Amino acid sequence: MTITRRRMRPDAGGEGNPLAVLVSEQDRETISMVEDALRARRVRLAFQPVVMGSNPERVLFHEGLIRLMDVSGRTIPARDFMAAVEERELGRQIDCAALELGLETLAKHTDIRISVNMSARSIGYPRWMKILKKGLQRSPTIGERLILEITESSAMLVPEIVSAFMDDLQREGIAFALDDFGAGFTAFRHLKDFFFDIIKIDGQFIRNIHRDPDNQVLTRALIAIARQFEMFAVAESVETPEEAAFLRSIGIDCMQGYLFGAPTVQPSFMAPLTRARA
Repeated sequence: MTITRRRMRPDAGGEGNPLAVLVSEQDRETISMVEDALRARRVRLAFQPVVMGSNPERVLFHEGLIRLMDVSGRTIPARDFMAAVEERELGRQIDCAALELGLETLAKHTDIRISVNMSARSIGYPRWMKILKKGLQRSPTIGERLILEITESSAMLVPEIVSAFMDDLQREGIAFALDDFGAGFTAFRHLKDFFFDIIKIDGQFIRNIHRDPDNQVLTRALIAIARQFEMFAVAESVETPEEAAFLRSIGIDCMQGYLFGAPTVQPSFMAPLTRARA
């Protein structure tokens, strides 16, 4: 039998694929937009509350989500640009900006806790660590009020390095959250080595959980894993009272989602400062 190589059509992929060209152009535009926003310091954190499962009126901490502003003042969420810059140095610069803004917020508001997202790729990035050390020196309580969130996919890139990095910073009082837990990247054997303080259960397991038996079983299992390793379990993407009620019934520690508040650059804890400036 003779095996012949098929000739690739111009529209089948590679440089001749119009879709690939379009994606490349979009990435270039996104990268340029991010560079301009960072250069002009059009960077903000939008804060979303994380509430106690047994008492949703009580906010335990806020997640600071990075946002860019375009030249017209429009807010651009991370999902619109992170994929294009995550593996570039721009991704490290985004992490630096998020950490800097988070530390500044903790210094101004001494009665709150904040979580800030970072990539494992930023571990060892000199500027990121310099920002952290400088920020921790501003107040002795900042470290214990800072939570660093690392996604499963990022943590699994270099698990040994992440584990050592966490061990060093936990001695400073900093807590760590494993974001998007259950999304399919974590080898459970690493949980014994990581010592995360918090796991955030991916929203795909939370949506319609009150009427989805599969999600119910999976979420119960993830909560059990969290308890076994003495971690707080946070349910992400909680959007309806029915979802929240079911999560409370199975003993979820914390919840986060639009039901309790959308991300905003003007959270309630900033209101007194806003009034004072007015």
